[in-house]
Amino acid sequence: MVNGQHEVHLNLNVRGLPVSATLGINEESNRLINEGKQVYKLGLGQSPFPVPEPIVRELQNNAHQKDYLPVRGLPALCDAVAGYYRRTQDLPIAKENVLIGPGSKELMFILQLVYYGDLVIPTPSWVSYAPQAHIIGRHVHWLETDEKNNWLLTADELEHFCQTDPSKPRIFILNYPNNPTGCSYPPEQLQALAEVARKYRVILLSDEIYGELNFQGNHQSIARYYPEGTIIASGLSKWAGAGGWRLGTFAFPDELKWLMEAMAVVASETFTATSAPIQYAAVKAFEGGVRLERYLFHSRKVLKAMADWIWTRLTDCGVMVARPDGAFYMLPDFEPLRERLESRGVRTGEEFCRKLLSETGVAILPGSSFGRPKKELTARLAFVDFDGARALAAAEQMSAEQPFDEKFLRQYCERVLTAIDKLCEWIS
Repeated sequence: MVNGQHEVHLNLNVRGLPVSATLGINEESNRLINEGKQVYKLGLGQSPFPVPEPIVRELQNNAHQKDYLPVRGLPALCDAVAGYYRRTQDLPIAKENVLIGPGSKELMFILQLVYYGDLVIPTPSWVSYAPQAHIIGRHVHWLETDEKNNWLLTADELEHFCQTDPSKPRIFILNYPNNPTGCSYPPEQLQALAEVARKYRVILLSDEIYGELNFQGNHQSIARYYPEGTIIASGLSKWAGAGGWRLGTFAFPDELKWLMEAMAVVASETFTATSAPIQYAAVKAFEGGVRLERYLFHSRKVLKAMADWIWTRLTDCGVMVARPDGAFYMLPDFEPLRERLESRGVRTGEEFCRKLLSETGVAILPGSSFGRPKKELTARLAFVDFDGARALAAAEQMSAEQPFDEKFLRQYCERVLTAIDKLCEWIS
């Protein structure tokens, strides 16, 4: 006891760290809703779509599974994940090189824990990469990207950074379709980045959790071009709508199996094994099939229609925004409206989001939560506040060629469109 109070000892790397921004905005939104306020939840990036029925049924059928599973994962699931990459990416992933965890987020943390190297991430990036490195005590290097290039890192930019210390051990994280921008890399850019990564022997963590939500359904893994140095991260949270199930996957090449084995040691002393019923159900997800393909087709179609509508609406209002290629995010830049916004007391992205929520009920996150400068008027919006089950049911009744027009979106995704209308009215 110190002066009658409990003495608190916090690791210096944790002291001062806030709760994850995406979880924080979700909790704040729920608090306001509980107070009876109207809130449009465009902050947390949670899939609006239900878990596909075949996967739900597998979970029900395996609810009795109660035994601890192998630390690395259920063998049948590891085999299904390896088969998924062979089928979709033509990658010779072996089932022995797959690691299952309680969310890819946990696996990313353990990777940084066991590998002594700096973390290199393009900005903007997902909110938890850098804080995880900070907790562990790793150095973080932000690589600037250009809004005119859809916030995508170029091979020249990566080369310029690596040249500063060519032999230094590093983990480079590439996430695409990207959170927070929704933008993705074309094959030629992936190949160019891969050549630089190989040249400097960078360990590349390719976060492809949104890969199946590429609007065109043609996602390519950078592991095709740099197989020996790439770890592919994925899971069930985004493309299968199962965020709360907490199941993530890492797929390693033979050359990095030593790293997987080190991670498995840490896993054995921390989470022990991922939930057994969830793993049994996930086998069905990674095996695919006609019903899952149809689910993904309609999910992509709904999300693309929404992204196109929002992009058009915002650009018509004078906002700069890169057009998304997948997922359910975009990163509008309100800098062209700065003079107008400053006259209303808005000078930073945080002030923008705070006043927007207070005055309209629209909850979004400032770009500073994703590594952008605090003074910058960028913000991420997640267009997910709609009934995904209802939208998918309606999509099933339409022909594959029939486009989803504004009438469809107003009927089945009304809350998102209303939120964007309110945002546009507020900035006008």
